[in-house]
Amino acid sequence: MKTIYPVTFAVDFPDRDLNRLTTAFRIIVAIPIAIIISLLTGESLRYVTTTANGTNETVTLATGGGILFLPLVLMIVFRQKYPRWWFDWNVQLLRFSSRVSAYLALLDDHYPSTDEEQAVHLDFPYPDARQLNQWLPLVKWLLAIPHYIVLFFLGIGAVVAVIVAWFAIVFTGRYPRGLFDFVVGVIRWSNRVTGYALVLVTDEYPPFSLE
Repeated sequence: MKTIYPVTFAVDFPDRDLNRLTTAFRIIVAIPIAIIISLLTGESLRYVTTTANGTNETVTLATGGGILFLPLVLMIVFRQKYPRWWFDWNVQLLRFSSRVSAYLALLDDHYPSTDEEQAVHLDFPYPDARQLNQWLPLVKWLLAIPHYIVLFFLGIGAVVAVIVAWFAIVFTGRYPRGLFDFVVGVIRWSNRVTGYALVLVTDEYPPFSLE
């Protein structure tokens, strides 16, 4: 019997004609939501101003927190605790990020919501920190290196698949199912590795699989 990995990801296949206009200009249309996700994942919005004495001063307008990783490592290693609100932040941020990724990858033509699930489904189990290996968080990022190497090449393939899908949607209104499943599989694989190495919700090593 095939076991299900704790981190699950899926996108509803759009069995309908996709919006050709927003697909054609997806990179432009996605700019506002891309700015929001970049701020949330740790990028700072700054501008440089010149003071009266002629010196340049950098002013920070906004900054984001990104995924909570190092605090989790310390809490699990030294206290064997996983604060629920830290978990909720990570999961909601990754769900939002996945909706943006799906939109950019043309998997869904609904503009990404900041809170609604829409057609993109990402689920992480809330872990019992006492059941997690207390010291494994220190090396999970290292153990995940083989996955990052494979994902680098899969990511290149996914970009090519999205480009081909762009032409298919613009001319036919449809996302080829084979390309759709491949791109979703790559994002699924990436989310599993993130859940294991960064969000630390499971000690089960991610499978080398798109399924």
